Amino acid sequence: MRLAGPLRVVVIILTAGLTWILVSLLLGTQSGFSRLQQLLSSPENPPTAVSGWGSSAVPLQASAAPSGGAGARSRHNKPRPRRYKCGLPQPCPEQHLAFRLVSGAANVIGPKICLEDKMLMSSMKNNVGRGLNVALVNGVNGELIDARFFDMWAGDVNELLKFIRTLHEGTLVFVASYDDPATKMNEETRRIFSELGSSVAKELGFRDSWVFVGAKGVQDKSPFEQHTKNSKSTNKYEGWPEALEMEGCIPQRKADGQ
Repeated sequence: MRLAGPLRVVVIILTAGLTWILVSLLLGTQSGFSRLQQLLSSPENPPTAVSGWGSSAVPLQASAAPSGGAGARSRHNKPRPRRYKCGLPQPCPEQHLAFRLVSGAANVIGPKICLEDKMLMSSMKNNVGRGLNVALVNGVNGELIDARFFDMWAGDVNELLKFIRTLHEGTLVFVASYDDPATKMNEETRRIFSELGSSVAKELGFRDSWVFVGAKGVQDKSPFEQHTKNSKSTNKYEGWPEALEMEGCIPQRKADGQ
């Protein structure tokens, strides 16, 4: 019965303390809760980490993962593969010209011809069109000589013949098809392209996809050529095969022609 008085005092103190903490929280302060947390904590029983974050949880911040270390890397911080001239995945050797050709896609997206990181022909330059897109380049210094497109569906093939008949020795010829490259082709046109190194010019057909790099005076067939036939069973688009893309390095011709 002697403990009734002291217990009553303890209960009153605890009640007052809890009431003060509740009032502090309702008034928007955290001092009461922090003080209680400090009182209930001890060096032997430190506060545990918030559930779900683990003991190493820290405020979020932008940081790169250590080189060669583990851990996820932000998509925005992930390094992009290095690209070289015309978007090539690796640089060309010295005395070589980097190029990239893309044929047109159906009759919707125009072709592209890039050389040494310079766009020679593209829709953005407004110098491509239906048929054959042809760029003539100096094989010694890589400078553009001329670039034109020739309508091989409703145009005059003689315009194309005038363009490719009188080429100088060593002139590089870049060709990218768009829509229809062959309807107006005649035997002379196919022969000239074959002499420039093409292996498929003689069989090129209506709405085929074709990219090609040749040169005046070559002795062998060009290694830079791709061709896809227009075929209902394999066409990617309705009425057209898929667009072609080709890239590589062309050795520059020496000034003395050797």
